[in-house]
Parts: sequence; C-alpha cells; structure tokens
Amino acid sequence: MKLKFKCLLLVLLALNLSIAQQKDEVLLKVDGEPVLASEFLRVYNKNLDLVKDESQKDVDGYLKLFTEYQLKLVEAKRLKLDEDTKYQREFLRYKKQLTQNYLSENKVTEALVKEAYERNRLDINASHILVRLDANAKDTLMAYNQVLKLRDRVLKEGFDAVKADVHNGQTIFLEDLGYFSAFKMVYDFETAAYNTPKGQISMPFRTQFGYHVVKVNDKRPSRGTITAAHIMVALQQKDSLLNPEERINDIYKKLQQGEKFESLAKQFSDDKSSARNGGKLSPFKSGQLSSTIFEDQAFALENDGAVSKPFKSEYGWHIVKRISHEPIKSFEELKPLIESKVKRDSRSKLINEAMVDELKKRYEISYNEKAKPYFISLLDNNYFTRSWRLPEEFNGEETLFTIGTRSFTYDEFGRHLVSAQRLYANKKGDFSVIVDNEFDKFFENAILQYREDNLELENEEFANILKEYRDGLLLFDLMEKEIWNKAAKDTVGLEAYYQKNKSKYKWDKRVDIVMATSANEAYANKALKLMKKGKSVEDIKQALNTDNKNNIIFTIGVFNQDDSKLPSDLEIKEGLSEIYAHNDAYHVIDIKAILPAGIKTLEEAKGSVINDYQNQIEANWIDGLYKRYTVEVNTNVLEKVKSIIKNQ
Repeated sequence: MKLKFKCLLLVLLALNLSIAQQKDEVLLKVDGEPVLASEFLRVYNKNLDLVKDESQKDVDGYLKLFTEYQLKLVEAKRLKLDEDTKYQREFLRYKKQLTQNYLSENKVTEALVKEAYERNRLDINASHILVRLDANAKDTLMAYNQVLKLRDRVLKEGFDAVKADVHNGQTIFLEDLGYFSAFKMVYDFETAAYNTPKGQISMPFRTQFGYHVVKVNDKRPSRGTITAAHIMVALQQKDSLLNPEERINDIYKKLQQGEKFESLAKQFSDDKSSARNGGKLSPFKSGQLSSTIFEDQAFALENDGAVSKPFKSEYGWHIVKRISHEPIKSFEELKPLIESKVKRDSRSKLINEAMVDELKKRYEISYNEKAKPYFISLLDNNYFTRSWRLPEEFNGEETLFTIGTRSFTYDEFGRHLVSAQRLYANKKGDFSVIVDNEFDKFFENAILQYREDNLELENEEFANILKEYRDGLLLFDLMEKEIWNKAAKDTVGLEAYYQKNKSKYKWDKRVDIVMATSANEAYANKALKLMKKGKSVEDIKQALNTDNKNNIIFTIGVFNQDDSKLPSDLEIKEGLSEIYAHNDAYHVIDIKAILPAGIKTLEEAKGSVINDYQNQIEANWIDGLYKRYTVEVNTNVLEKVKSIIKNQ
C-alpha cells in the first residue's frame, strides 16, 4: 500500500514539475513572435466547456484555431489598428472599469457591507451635542473639554434644560435627530450611535464638524419601506375663511361616501408635488421624512389600501393611504446596492486606508524627512485667500518620497498644495496640520495610482482578462475591416457567390395562412363559425375580444409546413381546417395558398448568403495570412502539452 502511494506521489510531482517547466517553453512562433505553452494551456482550459464542436476539443484541432487567432493579431498590428484613436479610447475605458474591481480591499469592503446591512435592520432615535471645531484646528482640547462638561450637565439636568441654556446654532448645537439608520449620518457619528446602548450618552468623539456626544433615546427594528399617498390641507391658507381642520374632515367624508382617493388628492391636496400623481409619494423609510408624526401614521396602517383618519402634522392636516409596504430585504438581495453606497459613503475612507496599509507592506517606500518642515515654512496667510503660490526659487526636482521604482517630487506635491488651497478659503488653521493632511491625501493617491499603474504586472488574473479584451477588441476591428464590411458592401461579389451556390438556398414547401388561436376551445369554435361565414379578422376580434380579455389571437403569414407554430398533423390543403389542439391551445387554420419548394431569390436568402460569403472571404484571407507569415510549432513542447491535457 505504501509503495502504491509513493508511486502516485512521484507521478503527481513529475506532472507538477512538467507543468512548471512548461510555463517557460515556447509552443509556437508566429512571424518570429513567441507564444508560450502556458498561454495555450490557459486559453484551452478556459474555453474547453464552451466548444461545441468535438473536433475543436482535440488539441491539434484547437491548436489550428489558436494559431489562426495569433495570425490575425499579427496582421492587426501590421495594419496598425492598435494605434487607432478610437480603439485606444475604447480599450482605456474598459481598462479603467476593470481596474476598479481590483483596487479595493475586499475584506474590509465585505465587513462594511455586512455591518451596514445589520444597521439598516435597526432604527435609532437620538439627540446630540456638537461643539463646532474647524477641521484644521491643531488644539482641540478646549472643544473636547467643553462637550464633556455639557455631557455631564445633560446627565444631571436633562437634555431639554441644557439645550434651552446653551444652544446657539453656530458653535454649540443640541438637537433632536429623530429616527435614522445606516447612511443617514456621517460614518463616525453613525458608529457612535449604534455602539451606544439605549438610554445612555456616548463619550465625546470627533467628526469633520467638531466634537459630539450622542444620546440614544430608542432603538427599534426597521419598519421597512412604505409607499403611500396623502391629501394635505396646509395650515397657512390664502383664504382666511378656510378652516384647515374642517376642510380635511369634509374631504374625509367624501372618501367615506366612496369617492376615489386619487381624484380627491388631485382636486384638493395642497401638496402640489404629489397632488398631480393622486397624492402618491416616493417610497420612504423611518427618518427619511421631516415629520415623525406623518411617518408614524403611515406605518400604523396595517393593510394595502387602508386610509388613515385626518391628523395634524407640523405642515398641515393629512389623510394618508397605504399603497404598499416592503419589509427589509435579505442580505443577498441588498448586497449590490449597499456595496455601491459603501464605496460612495464616508466609510469608503476605511477601504482606502486598509488598501494603503496593505500596499505599504508590499512596496519599498522611502520618505524625505526634510520635506514636511520645508513645505510648512512655505505656507503663509495667502493660503486662506487662495492667492498662495510656490516661490520662484522652489526646488521642484527634489524627491518627496519613493514608492517602488517611482519617485514623487516636490513639484508634484507643491502643485497639489496650490490646488488644495480652495478647500481652506476664508478659514483659519495651523500650517503644520494642513501640510500633514494634504501630505496624507497626496501619498494615498500616489500609492493607489502606483498600484493601478503596475496592476497588470502584479496581478496575473487581471493581466489575462485585460489581454483577452485588448486582443478581442483588436480582432473585432480587424474582422470588421477585412471581412464583414467587405462582404456586406461587395454587391458584385455577393451576386456572383449567390449564382454559383444558389442551389443551397431553397424554400421548403410552404403555406400562406390565417390562423386563429385560443386557449378556450369554445372560442375556437366560435371563431371557426365566423370564419366559415367569411367574416374578416377585425370583425372576429371585435366580436370575441373585450377590453379586458383577448380570447382570440390571429397569426397571419407564410410558414414552412413543418414550422413549430403549426400542428404537426396539419392536413395541407387549401381552405378552412377543423380545430387542432397544439401547444396547449386550440387553432383554426385557413390555408390561403400552398407554395411549392423552390430556389430562394438573393433578396430572400440575403442573410444566409452574406454569412456564407463572409466565411469564404475569411477562409481565403486566412490562407493568405499563412503565406504572408511563418508559423513554427515546437513539436516536442506540443507533445508535453498533450500529455498535460490528457492527465489533468
């Protein structure tokens, strides 16, 4: 038993060694250009399941296709199609799209998507305290201590009492935020809210707005998404004699009398944006509207079509009708949408940070320690008026930092600082903080760009996909130029080909018919009786169909007698048939004429003739490519490839 296992192990090791060696061997040369065996094996294995022709699964048969593919690529480059502006623009557009799939930190993205989904399942009602702080401020201790003292006061005195005393809406904010879920607040605030237990106040935390504490008043399962319509009577009316409450009650009586909600909304609702649509609002979740009262009334309706009693909100008197309600969907259903939001949201910064951290470990990086102090010394107050410029004696060639084989210069960072000053217009800040912030941004962009520029060299899967698209796009342009357009535009050649091969293009025996079809045999019988009386198609439709139901459908035209639309046992004779059961329906067929088999005209066979003519042009063209370029196959390597395919 041990001997058998050792023999098997040796065979596997030999096979792996053979494959490893094979990757570096040249299978063939086309016009002197080498093509590696590994490339052939990759393409062969990838396309094996897609090949329907068994002969093409044979290695020799597939090698012929592969060789002709390489010949076409060489010809395309000879014609300089790869230098065409349109080709390059299309390729770069695709490359940019593909690149995005390989430039994110997948583990972090997946974790953020799952986190956002779980948060979306929970609505939070919160209040917060904010002490505003400039994003560029270096000394933040004062703001931190201030919000900490306000937190202590809220714990002792209550939120409303402290709000009445200190809220000024400029530097200090105490606000009730109502209900919200994921993506409604900046990510740092959202995280603090979800991590704070119900009934408690968080410790201070910072966002781009300043220092906050968040007080969580309630947490409840998501109420899902509701689609509703409403009729509103505004509190403020031009007609001073109109009483909004009386008006809404009059409208409600009309509803109870059976009048349509949509019609009443169009006629009487003061919400003009929804009135024209019968009062219908866009779907909303908790916290999306600016009225908690309105949301609560809408979500309280238990059934589609249910209508609320009149109620008052901050904006007016309303009647709400529930149109539909959708609970939160499953993770798999929402994943694409959430992932898209994550990449656009402030939390995308975490994805970039994770990628940057990973790339820092991958690449050799060196920094110029003198760079930051130098740039700090260059900034002055002109930076806050967008009038700062780099000095004339500025040494732009100096190296800022190096990533891998690429050096980034003072000049590049200097131009970044000039551009970034628009973000600091009419603000104040510490120059060292500004340089630190902008250096971090510049470095992040630089390392991500370096990764993008080198992706094709670093990622084999990306390189292979990109090569397939690059070559495929090139071959499409080549085939369009050399084959498809020539076949379609060469009317003389097309006519000559047709005349030489027209015996291939024949009509089978056909019938010219009018066929009435119904899922109900009784209606098929009615159609038969009317057809026997000579009634027209339109007369029969009018007699048997209604606005709500099509009982009879007609099919008119010329069909081969073996067409799947026709019953297989159809008696081919001119005149009206009896009823046939076919394709789970009942049919009456009036055969107007029987058309004998015969040769198709060029116009009738044009699609098939163009296709066959293209194939002939391509075959002749490929023969010419074999004559123009030399093809050398390494038979020893080919045998190794066959052995690998046989044993895989």
